[in-house]
Amino acid sequence: MYPTLIPEFGLSVIKVLTLSAFAFIGAILWTPLLTHYLYKYKMWRKEVRQKAVDGYGTPIFAKLHAEKEVGTPRMGGLLIWITVLGTALMVYGSTLLFPEDPLLKKLNFLSRNQTWLPLATLLAASLVGLLDDLLQIYKKGGYAAGGLRFSRRLLTVALIGFVGALWFYFRLDQTTIHVPFVGDFEIGLLYIPLFVIAMLGVFSGGVVDGLDGLSGGVFAIIFGAFGIIAFFNNQMDLAAMAGVIMGSLLAFLWFNIPPARFYMGESGILGLTTVVTVFAFMTDSVFVLPLITLILVLESASVIIQLISKKLRKGKKVFLVAPLHHHFEALGWPSYKVTMRFWIISAVAAMLGVIIRLSG
Repeated sequence: MYPTLIPEFGLSVIKVLTLSAFAFIGAILWTPLLTHYLYKYKMWRKEVRQKAVDGYGTPIFAKLHAEKEVGTPRMGGLLIWITVLGTALMVYGSTLLFPEDPLLKKLNFLSRNQTWLPLATLLAASLVGLLDDLLQIYKKGGYAAGGLRFSRRLLTVALIGFVGALWFYFRLDQTTIHVPFVGDFEIGLLYIPLFVIAMLGVFSGGVVDGLDGLSGGVFAIIFGAFGIIAFFNNQMDLAAMAGVIMGSLLAFLWFNIPPARFYMGESGILGLTTVVTVFAFMTDSVFVLPLITLILVLESASVIIQLISKKLRKGKKVFLVAPLHHHFEALGWPSYKVTMRFWIISAVAAMLGVIIRLSG
């Protein structure tokens, strides 16, 4: 009955907002179960890290982490990707139980050409991240503080990116990229390495997960931006999935605002950074990806600059400590000030990215 009363545009808005709210409420409701498990089994690092991502072992870095890393669980990313997967399966299962219900058909956002790949990417990368978190918690593995070696993480992300690129190229017949205000360019097989490189680039920005509330807010803004682009591209299932991820992230943020109940960890970061790349290519927004993910770019660049400086300038540093958010902490900024200012920068950059993409 409702399709005759509400225009299609309105139904699409309702779809995205309803699913976003459903994911937020669902995540809020099952968080006590997750936190009970994480605290009961002490799912946190057992020792404070002494080395920053930039490779320096400094008193500054150890001091910044002394009160946070030990006693606060990792694996908070479980809240995000399990909620997204659970929402998708619940809505899809409801359509099987009530196949004639038009509302449930409209709410279902599982579709082969829009959401299969991002959902599979999120699940695969998050499971690898979960393994990495467990290795870090129990101080296993070859990384400095436990966990998968960085080279193996890169290889895993590259492999996920390669599989995703093949799906785009062969199954979705994608061989062009859009340059705002210029047009579409045919790049053929170059589409595959471009996809992999973009995914590795976004993944490198995962170092943003270092302050209470920082990563949750930044990623919520990023997926909100891609949700808007997908909506105006008439990719309603993809827009709905972006909304579900954003709703889950807002629930995560509710519990991650200082003092954090848990940290996102690799179980969240790996999945989110890889699926951001998929969203960028699905919405043909590769050229605004660095702008929408500006904070990730700046965080990654700070580590790269620091490492290059260490190599070429005989150990001299550009930043007091990298990644960038720790540099500002070391300057004396309270962590909440760093977090909120990074949120503002991320929101403004994301808005500009959306405007450029939709205008061009």
